[in-house]
Amino acid sequence: MCLGIPGKIIKIYDSSYADVDFGGVIKKINGSMVENLKTGDYVLVHAGFAIEILSVKDADETISLMLNLKE
Repeated sequence: MCLGIPGKIIKIYDSSYADVDFGGVIKKINGSMVENLKTGDYVLVHAGFAIEILSVKDADETISLMLNLKE
């Protein structure tokens, strides 16, 4: 089983690396597994790699579910 965390791309360095915002925590990730990444895209990140671009709806829903887990 793997856990993918949704985050929003805030800066792209080149075709391989980007900064992603995970609810205020900024991490550099490897984006080489996903084509056509753009600033503002939401991505699913596993082990430091973007594995999929998410729709805003899917990202918001997943983030909301994850935030409600701690209650």
